[in-house]
Amino acid sequence: MVAPEHVIPEAVRHWGFAVVVAAVTVAFGWILTPFFEAILWATVLAILFAPLARWLEPRLGGRANLAALLTLAAIVLIVILPLVYVGMSFFRELADAVARFRAGNLDVGAYLQKMVAALPSWVTDLQDKLGLDDLSVLRDKVGAALSKAGQFIGTRALLIGENAFSFILSSVIMLYLLFFLLRDGTALKRRLRGAIPLDDELLLMLGSRFVDVARATVKGSVLVAIVQGTLGGLMFWILGIRAALLWGVAMTLLALVPAVGAGLVWAPTALYLIATGQTAQGIVLIAFGIFVIGLVDNILRPILVGKSTRMPDYLVLISTLGGISAFGISGLVTGPLVAALFVAVWEVVAASKAGEPAGAPPP
Repeated sequence: MVAPEHVIPEAVRHWGFAVVVAAVTVAFGWILTPFFEAILWATVLAILFAPLARWLEPRLGGRANLAALLTLAAIVLIVILPLVYVGMSFFRELADAVARFRAGNLDVGAYLQKMVAALPSWVTDLQDKLGLDDLSVLRDKVGAALSKAGQFIGTRALLIGENAFSFILSSVIMLYLLFFLLRDGTALKRRLRGAIPLDDELLLMLGSRFVDVARATVKGSVLVAIVQGTLGGLMFWILGIRAALLWGVAMTLLALVPAVGAGLVWAPTALYLIATGQTAQGIVLIAFGIFVIGLVDNILRPILVGKSTRMPDYLVLISTLGGISAFGISGLVTGPLVAALFVAVWEVVAASKAGEPAGAPPP
């Protein structure tokens, strides 16, 4: 016999409903898992470009649809299309490099031997004293590693070609969702604020702080990395280094990881140029890397981020590496965003406990 509703304890009914809410939410999240990246990038772009949509709306007579549509068109023109072009060119150069390596036209061992032969006599003497004169083992290991890398890259490129339809579908879903996030973002925030069981003041502080930190983190990481990679690739092209776009993209990706940076590409290349007799080009690349590429981070990041919203570099590094491990290439942004949410939550907790506004930078 079922007990009457009035004799069921209030706590049991409350927790029972909470379990149902949690189960339904988890199930809905599981359904959306195949489109995780589309939802992620739509949300990131909406956070970055929402101010533009809000600026356009009153100037268009309050027509939210038109403001969102124009903002979406701007995103496609200045973000999506350039990325598609660079991506296609990148994979074309990558495929060419893999083909040359497999055909034997890219002999890494010969390049290594050429570098060693061009070294000064005092370096070779030191090499002999340390017993490092036999480079055959190192050459074989480098060749084997690059062979495996070539096979991995070739497999990935093939998978990308096979999943072209999935990529196009995800892109369409991202743009479709982005339009509604730009148009209805303010209303969605109000609905979420009313549904989440937190104090309104704390929720407002948390949301505001997260958006500020996330926007600053994405701008400070992604835009700075793009500028560094672009400058590096341009200098490679000027110096006549082959596959300049490929190396520029590599520098962009490495610049997203703190403590690694674009120097992992341009510094060895400069040393190779000097070791093979192209001293002037090598010195130019070193000077450009130190005084232009290296200073971009110190100049642009404070302008784009500011001191009050910048996360510590060690936190960005750990969250970026963890994000890559968990989500792949999307982890370059997902990791710092999760870290931004972590910082925002604990800043709000600390500020509410101390009775102060959550505006101070993290320790």
